[in-house]
Amino acid sequence: MTPNGAAAFALIVIVAAVAAHSLIGLAVLLALCLAFGGIELGGRTLNAFAWPVGVVAPLALFMGIVWIGVVGRSPAEIAAGVSGARTAALGYVTVVCARLFLVALAIRLVVLRFADSTPLAFIGALKAPLTAKKLIALTLSWMDTILHAVDRSRTALVTAGIIAPRLSLRNAANGWILVQTVWLSVVTIAIGRLRDKWPAESTLARLEEALRAPAPSLTPRDGWWMAAAIAALAAAPVA
Repeated sequence: MTPNGAAAFALIVIVAAVAAHSLIGLAVLLALCLAFGGIELGGRTLNAFAWPVGVVAPLALFMGIVWIGVVGRSPAEIAAGVSGARTAALGYVTVVCARLFLVALAIRLVVLRFADSTPLAFIGALKAPLTAKKLIALTLSWMDTILHAVDRSRTALVTAGIIAPRLSLRNAANGWILVQTVWLSVVTIAIGRLRDKWPAESTLARLEEALRAPAPSLTPRDGWWMAAAIAALAAAPVA
């Protein structure tokens, strides 16, 4: 399977998940993702579920408290001005969380499918304008920078006694200081790279050279998965 086919498959699944209006349609997409994982990943399929679960669990907990526990009815019932039931609120929360879960799962499956390839090689194999590929590569390069800025800012504020290393009311009161500190740290690093580091190392020119290689053509395997995803997309809104 090529990166272009995998990216197209994930994109179609994401669109289908957004278009699905019922749990039946979402279940069809989940079955498709499981089939993709079983064939393309084999025993690593179960590893793909950890990240989507971690992404969806906080949202599910929050929406469950708000819509099921507090509101007690779905947005459709509120708009219609009728007295609703917690069952309808549960269905609404389930559909929203299932959509997000499928989006995260599709992305994770593609990432694991090409885990043996470097991000730069994956981006270079995509059929996209060179400017777009450079933008994607530079955006991904910021992830470690942002995480490093978060760790460094948190350590500094904990040392200064402004926030606590664990859950605390002090963190709720001074959390905005951590956000500002991280933001300023990221901006400072970005200015330094744009003004000094990247021009001195000819980063943009080297990146353009690395991404200029022609993208591989789609294979029949790509076509099968894309066709299956398109069929699921067509069935999702009416299921």
